[in-house]
Amino acid sequence: MTRIPALYLSHGAPPLADDPLWPGELAAWSADLPRPRAILMVSAHWEEAPLALGATERVPLVYDFWGFPEHYYQVRYDAPGAPELAAAVRKLLRAPGTPVQDIPDRGLDHGAYVPLVEMYPEADIPVLQISLPTLDPAALMDIGRKLAPLRDEGVLIVGSGFFTHNLAALRHTGPGVPAWSAEFDAWGREALAASDVDALLDFEHKSPAGRLAHPRTEHFAPLFVTLGAAESDLASARTPVDGFWMGLSKRSLQFG
Repeated sequence: MTRIPALYLSHGAPPLADDPLWPGELAAWSADLPRPRAILMVSAHWEEAPLALGATERVPLVYDFWGFPEHYYQVRYDAPGAPELAAAVRKLLRAPGTPVQDIPDRGLDHGAYVPLVEMYPEADIPVLQISLPTLDPAALMDIGRKLAPLRDEGVLIVGSGFFTHNLAALRHTGPGVPAWSAEFDAWGREALAASDVDALLDFEHKSPAGRLAHPRTEHFAPLFVTLGAAESDLASARTPVDGFWMGLSKRSLQFG
């Protein structure tokens, strides 16, 4: 089986579905990918330690947002569970001593299902979501390395976050893209083009406006799982989706 790419995507919020451009970009991206046997999602919106595996039978949705119109709470994504993938993840992580727990009633949060609705609308590919057990970039990259063999088994590993994410600061800026978001996006583009993993790992100190772009780092953290899973393919990085949405960088990446 051909090795499947590893992805980092900026997942948007529930209104992504109403955007005139972004859903089509995600759909075109998935159409260009090899069809995965299963999808392993790591979302900014599930932090749990030790690392947790979500539902593997019926996979519910977690509507982890508030204040939106009612129709956003009616979205369905009835993907099949992935018990075989869960078993493989347990084996890969537990062998080197990474603790793993099961939370069988934990479904897909909006960081997982919002982009999947656009990329794989038939909901016919088994999906497993795992938690972020830490926000430490080096530790997350190591987890990605341990999960990398799944790519050779047809598993699409997806880190889902947002390339810049500071909602509080957006409330105090005018229309357009704030300087901190544009500067961090440009820095990240250059670091990725140079495969400068050391700079990315230390993004809070090495990047311009890093603490403004990510006052809390959970939306950048999934990138490091992806980088670990794609460590042998970093030079192949490409950006199928870029630009800005409501002032935030929606830069999304493919490795391999």
